[in-house]
Amino acid sequence: MESLQDFEKNTVFPTGEENKAFEKYFVGTSYLNMLTTQGVGIGNVTFSPGCRNNWHIHHKGGQILLVTAGEGWYQEWGKPARALRAGDVVVIPPEVKHWHGAAKDKWFAHLAVEVPAEGASNEWLEAVSDEEYESL
Repeated sequence: MESLQDFEKNTVFPTGEENKAFEKYFVGTSYLNMLTTQGVGIGNVTFSPGCRNNWHIHHKGGQILLVTAGEGWYQEWGKPARALRAGDVVVIPPEVKHWHGAAKDKWFAHLAVEVPAEGASNEWLEAVSDEEYESL
């Protein structure tokens, strides 16, 4: 399996540090490099193979994902999962329960763009079960 160092050779933005601040909302190891926190928050999020975040909802503002490297998944509650590859864009409206993460055996990176809105917040929910994830 590809190492993080090999994966980084094909990425545009630096990986950043292990995502300790949000690790309780992820299954597996992720890395976070905040590219900007002023105006529009944009973070480069890198997922190790098999890593995914919990189901969550962005209240008010929503989120945009710009896939920059690797292979991963995006799924909205009650809908089939969508495979993601570099160049894909996902527009997540506010109030939509969803998750995103890496494919089982691939590294995955995306820019997470927080859509600004007054009173915007993020609600973290339950983990994506191993059964749900393994069925992809």
